[in-house]
Amino acid sequence: MSVDVPDWRFAREVLKGGLLSVIMPVFRLADSIEVNLASVAECLAAGGISFELVPVDDGSDDGTAAAISRAAAERPGVVRPVLLAKNAGKGNALREGFRAARGSYVLLLDGDLDIAPKMLPKFFESMVRNGSDVVVGSKRHPESNVQYPWHRRLASMVYYSLVRIFIGLPVTDTQTGMKLFRRQVLGEALDRMLVKTYAFDLELLAIACGRGAKISEAPVEIRFGQKFGALKARTVRDMVHDTLAVFYRLRVLHYYAKVEVPPPMDGTPLVSVVIACPGGSWMLDECLGAMARQTYRSFEVIVLPDAAAEGLASGNERGYPLSVIPTGKVRPAEKRNVGIAAAKGEVVAFIDDDAYPEEHWIENAIKYFSDSEIGGVGGPGVTPPGDGFLARAGGRVYESILVSGGYRYRYVGGRVLRDVDDYPSCNLFVRTSLLRKFGGYRTDFWPGEDTLLCRSIVCDERRRIVYDPWTIVYHHRRPLFGPHLRQLGRYAFHRGYFVKRFPENSLHFSYFVPTLFVVYLLSLLLTMVIAPLCMPSFPHGGPEWLLPILFILWQPMNLYLLLVAVATFSFNPVRWIVTALGVFATHVWYGIRFVQGLCAHKAPCEYIGRDHAATAQDQVTQ
Repeated sequence: MSVDVPDWRFAREVLKGGLLSVIMPVFRLADSIEVNLASVAECLAAGGISFELVPVDDGSDDGTAAAISRAAAERPGVVRPVLLAKNAGKGNALREGFRAARGSYVLLLDGDLDIAPKMLPKFFESMVRNGSDVVVGSKRHPESNVQYPWHRRLASMVYYSLVRIFIGLPVTDTQTGMKLFRRQVLGEALDRMLVKTYAFDLELLAIACGRGAKISEAPVEIRFGQKFGALKARTVRDMVHDTLAVFYRLRVLHYYAKVEVPPPMDGTPLVSVVIACPGGSWMLDECLGAMARQTYRSFEVIVLPDAAAEGLASGNERGYPLSVIPTGKVRPAEKRNVGIAAAKGEVVAFIDDDAYPEEHWIENAIKYFSDSEIGGVGGPGVTPPGDGFLARAGGRVYESILVSGGYRYRYVGGRVLRDVDDYPSCNLFVRTSLLRKFGGYRTDFWPGEDTLLCRSIVCDERRRIVYDPWTIVYHHRRPLFGPHLRQLGRYAFHRGYFVKRFPENSLHFSYFVPTLFVVYLLSLLLTMVIAPLCMPSFPHGGPEWLLPILFILWQPMNLYLLLVAVATFSFNPVRWIVTALGVFATHVWYGIRFVQGLCAHKAPCEYIGRDHAATAQDQVTQ
């Protein structure tokens, strides 16, 4: 039997005539979302409060977006939809909803409406009686009425115990999809968040609590029925991973207490996006198409091909100012310098033509330039989901902690905000005044010119370069094995050369590790060759001490193989094997090329046209 709910007087007392925004994340609910929105609207209208509904379709492919649009047409000004092109998880959907919401109080409510919205008055009552900033619905509240499968109850109890032990939140339930926030509290938490998916609710509450927000609980009424089957192994794995990541950032790094949130900007400075490329390609079209979807609109795009290309012309036909400046067949550094000279913006954003930006790319980066100490901003280059199998495998190699180590943040979203001293030009924003002060990119090195640019920013100009995990581009990878290793080899050679020539931002121990691994492999191989040759010279097959030495020498290799197997694990055996082989090949080839660069008297800097857009088309599944 449902509990009796109080009237709406507490809601009216809290809102004081203001607006309540109800953000509803939605995924594949084409058959029910119109009815659900109508039900919520009727419930809130009965309470006599001002409200808006902000349904966020998280890239559904079943007609959900069309259903939400019909609901918005029926209730103009009340239903304000946010329609996302790609599925990126509940956390991302709620962030996008918050960007669109206007209310001074925000209710997060799951769009499937398994949680009855009629319990909302209880949330406002709890907010008033406890003086709280956040009210979360709890299945364990004594007044809750919940129909919940036993296996879900067990999983919830186990997860609650982990949260209490590791996070220490003063709540009995973090995952119920109904939460009420004061807008300021929610905004401050979202500014510091990293999780997009499974542990989003946990991270949200941990940040709010850590910043002094008072959290209380309210009862809920839930009818799950038989919708939920067994928890998938992948879901459990990702939930545990995200939860431990929140614990690490909260209790070990104390990241949420220290994370920098830039002050608001004065105005909307113009950003000049510079794209160096050989010529027109499907990937350049993809990049320019993504620029049209940018939420920050004060920008221009400068494309720098070798020669004028058909279908690529200056103008505003794409919805933004586009300039095309043919440069001749020169290196990327020289092309970018042409772009810097032509830039009209206060900030120049560099992106490769084989990458395309997330729609909030400029918006997320430009806010940091309100701080005069910041000279540059970079963000992750994530492997696009549409890349082919071998290209995605190349991306998994870069994403592996055994390959990128402490530099994984370059390839994986969700890493912590930090200062860096070196960042690639596939996703880099720099103040135009700084670029012109030190003459842009040096043209006597390729690749590696971006390392020297960052050295000028950090070491010469004493400005900071900030890595922002939300400033995302999707960067097409070179497929395993040939193109991947050719590109990697060039990077490794120049890094080895730069270690001795420009140690300020290149002399790091991690760059030497692959070479040490190659030395170990050579010593192991040498031992295996020499040992059998020595055996005949000893009576009875050799001395007793030889086999223990061989056994000891093999143990690092056994440990390495185990680590590679764990780090590259996939439920798909082919993907697992290919990625593991890619990690091994990457270590060996990087180690060899690095020592070649370390020993070189000069780093080559010729134009190389291979492995670019023209040869990368096979990466993508059409």
